[in-house]
Amino acid sequence: MIKHLELFSGIGGFRKAIDLIGSDYGIPIECVGFSERDEFALKTYKANFDITNEIELGDIDLFTKSKNNILSLPNFSLLSGGFPCQSFSMMGKKQGFNDARGNTFYRIIDIVKVKKPDFLLLENVKNLKTHDGGNTFKVIIETLKKSGYKTVLFDVFNSANFSLAQTRNRVFIFASRKQMKM
Repeated sequence: MIKHLELFSGIGGFRKAIDLIGSDYGIPIECVGFSERDEFALKTYKANFDITNEIELGDIDLFTKSKNNILSLPNFSLLSGGFPCQSFSMMGKKQGFNDARGNTFYRIIDIVKVKKPDFLLLENVKNLKTHDGGNTFKVIIETLKKSGYKTVLFDVFNSANFSLAQTRNRVFIFASRKQMKM
């Protein structure tokens, strides 16, 4: 059984993909909780998934202010999330960690330090890799390693290469607490 926590869930993209992988490979998947603060995305998420027995974290900044909130989460082995990208995007002001939205990455770390999931799967804009001359990405990778992740892999994927009707280049970061051979 893989227990999953989906942060910055939107309408449930990561959850749907993880559920499909579980179905394809006969792996039981259970979502233990989710966070989203956009009311319309949340309404769609709740229409798409049975959230009975799941914890709705709401605004991740507010949720993580209390360590007791984090401790109240059931144990899970996979955390996923596409944390806000406006701070790192070429279309934004590129304020990075100087923008409150850019600091939501650290709310992930707040949860990781307490719950210690085996795996992380994170997503953001391609420009995250080159933001501030690459320093932002370096901080993210180093922070993940300091948080106990021995293997941190990343790459940029273009949605158009997966038969989707648009071009969206995104960096995906996969982290594992175990050393993996590549």
